[in-house]
Amino acid sequence: MMCTPEPLNPVFLQFGPISIYWYGLIIATGAFLGLWIATRETERLGLKKDYMVDIVVFAIPAAIVCARLYYVIFEWDRYAGGPWWKVFAVWEGGIAIHGALIGSVLTAYIYTKIKGLSFWMMADIAAPSIILGQAIGRWGNFMNQEAHGGPVSESFYNNFMQYLPGFINQQMCIDGTVYHPTFLYESVWNIIGFILLLVLRHKFNPRRGEVFLSYVIWYSVGRFFVEGMRTDSLYLFGEIRTAQFISIVLVVGAVIAILYRRKNGMANKYYNGKKVK
Repeated sequence: MMCTPEPLNPVFLQFGPISIYWYGLIIATGAFLGLWIATRETERLGLKKDYMVDIVVFAIPAAIVCARLYYVIFEWDRYAGGPWWKVFAVWEGGIAIHGALIGSVLTAYIYTKIKGLSFWMMADIAAPSIILGQAIGRWGNFMNQEAHGGPVSESFYNNFMQYLPGFINQQMCIDGTVYHPTFLYESVWNIIGFILLLVLRHKFNPRRGEVFLSYVIWYSVGRFFVEGMRTDSLYLFGEIRTAQFISIVLVVGAVIAILYRRKNGMANKYYNGKKVK
């Protein structure tokens, strides 16, 4: 469907040669809001909030490095034979959320082992914050007009998109064509997941570790379907999209982990919302 493009300015503030972009501001907002929620829950359970702050401080650089490494590995043809420094040129774009999650989880695992904490307990505390941060972060992609789907049909626009706020439709008008706002689909899915995780954690007294594993399942299912609509996917081989393949692996792995931990008595403790003794 054709349209007249009037994109939003991706720059939030300009100080001479220094630009502060909406993308960075939105990502930072999601991270700080998620950290605030997680630290409040950490304190409510009787733990030092510094534990969660330390994990985030260490996890952020690890997440950036792993997100870039993940992207470069699956886009190696783009960098092979080119200037070596291009591999590190994050400012030119090219990071992957799955890589960031791998780096963050590994960092949290190492930190909790060093501090003598339960990894699964800290992961359960962090899970709602992670998916909320992802929901907010997708709006950074919106400001950059990236991570969108393919062109929409006129019937889809008339039956669905015309009811969205005008600024969303206008920002999805790229080079004269309206594209699917897949950022919005994933953001809404993640917000629903955030609410469900909070309900699960405080109303159903799940076994330790199962809030985090539920997050993995919920996010991965949504990402699988949204990824199938995107036009900027990384590909594992042929027509197999990397994010879809990883999503399937994560769902299967999380389900197996839940069953295995229950069967072998590794999930006998519950997230009961009471202070840790």
